[in-house]
Amino acid sequence: MQLKWESFNYNLKRDFKLFIFVWLYLNLLRVISLITMKSYAGDINLNDILLTIYYGARISLKTAGVLMLFTFIFVTLIGWLINKHLDKLRLGLSAVFLFILNFLFVAKYFYYREFHTNFNEMVFNAVNDDVKALFYTMIEQYHLLEGTVIIILFTAMVVYILKKYLAWQWIKKSFKFEKSLIFKISVIVFTLVFALFVRFGASFSYAKSIHWKNCAKTKDTFLNEIILDDMQAIYRGYSIKKRIDNGVIYGVHKENIAQNLEFLAKNSDAYRLQKQDLSKIDSNLVYQAHGNIIDKKQHIFIIIGESFAQWPLLDEYANLQLGENVRAIMQKDNATYTHNFMPNGAFTPMAVNAMICGLSDVNIYPNHQYESYKQVYATSFAPQIKKLGYKTQFWYAGFSGWERIKDFALAQGFDEFHCASDYQYPSGNVWGCDDEFIFDKLKQEVAQNDETTVYVILSVSNHAPYSVDLAKAGFPKEEVRAKLPVNVQNNEDLLNKLGHYWYTDKVIGNFVEDIETTYPKENLFVITGDHADRTNIEAKPTLFNRYTVPCVIYGDGITKNILSDEIAGGHINIGATIFELIAPQGFEYYSLGKSLTRGANVGFNDSVWLNTVDIGKLDGNEPIEVEKTLEAYRTISWWRSIKGNLIP
Repeated sequence: MQLKWESFNYNLKRDFKLFIFVWLYLNLLRVISLITMKSYAGDINLNDILLTIYYGARISLKTAGVLMLFTFIFVTLIGWLINKHLDKLRLGLSAVFLFILNFLFVAKYFYYREFHTNFNEMVFNAVNDDVKALFYTMIEQYHLLEGTVIIILFTAMVVYILKKYLAWQWIKKSFKFEKSLIFKISVIVFTLVFALFVRFGASFSYAKSIHWKNCAKTKDTFLNEIILDDMQAIYRGYSIKKRIDNGVIYGVHKENIAQNLEFLAKNSDAYRLQKQDLSKIDSNLVYQAHGNIIDKKQHIFIIIGESFAQWPLLDEYANLQLGENVRAIMQKDNATYTHNFMPNGAFTPMAVNAMICGLSDVNIYPNHQYESYKQVYATSFAPQIKKLGYKTQFWYAGFSGWERIKDFALAQGFDEFHCASDYQYPSGNVWGCDDEFIFDKLKQEVAQNDETTVYVILSVSNHAPYSVDLAKAGFPKEEVRAKLPVNVQNNEDLLNKLGHYWYTDKVIGNFVEDIETTYPKENLFVITGDHADRTNIEAKPTLFNRYTVPCVIYGDGITKNILSDEIAGGHINIGATIFELIAPQGFEYYSLGKSLTRGANVGFNDSVWLNTVDIGKLDGNEPIEVEKTLEAYRTISWWRSIKGNLIP
């Protein structure tokens, strides 16, 4: 028994030493992040930095405690049972843990540059994406293989230092009292108290603990993200994803489904038509068109540009000339647009879901839900526009297997689906063909199609690995460089991304011009972006510049005043807007969102809201109209895609 205690005491000491090493290492990584990523910080002072380090040190106790828990269970306790030291096993577990820390530390730089946040729930949505394409993108764009080799070598060096550190004895002499019963009891009690202290982040109760929900202790967003070490950020993302999957997401109140239906019905025509039935979702989403504003068109083109943010189209960035083609369309007499427009979510699938099935994003991916293949949603766009005599086609510059996009589009009523794999194309990447080729194929289709048709087009080129030959396409790289702020003029990666935005704008502009020249007065165009929040020239862009996307409507009969300055909306307002533009009076359609021509006044994505006068983070302090609308859209969308049309 004495030998077993000596083994336990020996291993427990090394567990504590390991804990101290990893905890200090986590804090070192945090300080490095503060120094190397300081451009993301706002107006901060020394006190803010000290708060970040203090609260970060507290929450990283938990992360270091995870490794200590593993070594305590699998090394110390097992070593006590078999009377072995098991130093190699402890070192092996530590090596794996340190590699993960180092890998996440490096990956965070790329993730923060793309999303301006540490790891969040979006990491776990990647499993629904094209994993093969993501893998190749990481290899080509982010040098995954070379980076991993470097991380392994660096981790080996850190593990070597750890090995020497663990072998070093603070006090070489052993004392007799270490074998006494009082000492043994004291060690066990101290270990239990220490575990409690670590569990609550330098506290002994949940009420005073620090965790991902309450760690935003500074006034600066960047510093609040850095308080979370990378493993805690991953844990935050996992926790939020679980809550979302169970309907526990901001704005979703399953218990208030009836009240939300009534709110939405009163804002549509369902109340007037006396069709309201609180036992069914769909009967509360009925609108009646007020009478067509323009003549019915032969062709309707809904163009969704990959990462086609609004900011390059704003006057303050006009000198960069990144969006000259769409800007020129916006300025035509027969075009109208709103700046107050939000994407449906942070990623392309959310935009696609909004355009196909008309539901608000609650992070559950309707394209992967059983309900989406069981029946067509009443709010789905294709079957409704077909009632007006239109054939429906979905065109995607990528591949049909991405996010089940082909299956989803066809299941929700589209007549045809076309994508890059249907045609030969000379250049592209793992995500699909260069956009110009899918638009060329679409022009050929329009030329031989005599039916009135709606074409929904999703581009792909403005996306990592950003492989378009920009020089061949004519991108004026050096002219753009000269107009950029001095501090980013030598940022080749930024210039490459801006070049791909320019390319998307060029392809869209050329397509619209060609169609208009060939078929004058026969077309209606709606141009938007799937999301923004990828590329800005500022390290800390405004919420408006970071998140909003354009909404441009262009065609014969369109006038500037069709969309007023007093509107705001998002992707789920597009279907209703098209119906109000072309449908005869009394035409019934289903929609969550109001038409932009009929007073829509709220837009939001996963984290930001917008109305006609302001924009802000979703944090519980939204204007009452935003709060009510968001809750209705999200609650109804969650229920409809998870539980179906009926309410027990």
